Amino acid sequence: EAGERELEFKLALAEFHKKIKEAFEVFDHESNNTVDVREIGTIIRSLGCCPSEGELHDLLAEVEEEEPTGYIRYEKFLPVMTKVLLERRYRPIPEDVLLRAFEVLDSAKRGFLTKEELIKYMTEEGEPFSQEEMEEMLSAAIDPDSNSINYKEYITMMVIDEN
Repeated sequence: EAGERELEFKLALAEFHKKIKEAFEVFDHESNNTVDVREIGTIIRSLGCCPSEGELHDLLAEVEEEEPTGYIRYEKFLPVMTKVLLERRYRPIPEDVLLRAFEVLDSAKRGFLTKEELIKYMTEEGEPFSQEEMEEMLSAAIDPDSNSINYKEYITMMVIDEN
């Protein structure tokens, strides 16, 4: 059984390495095993991870050179990203959990929240969003005709497929 688990682990590792390499190569425009540091967030998200800005910052500190060059080398990125995937860090929140959270906010059970309600919850509760983050999110979430968010549709659109 231990041997079987080891084999599974090696297969998972090989699969992660392949995915990481493919995601990295998309942004390795010079084909020299480096990417612009500004692309790292996109690469990480394309691998199904959703780190916060703070977590992304910490991750960058791990993969950057001693003297930051503005570029990240594949050799440094691969082991750190493999560890992130193995530990299932920064997983997106499951759909049912998101839905329950919205339903709590929608106390009248209407199936939607108005733009005003959404702004209120986003700015008064927990870690406040910046004006820029708010606008970016609202433009994606709010239906311009009704000026509200149908959260069931929004969640479906937002949740990244696990496959």
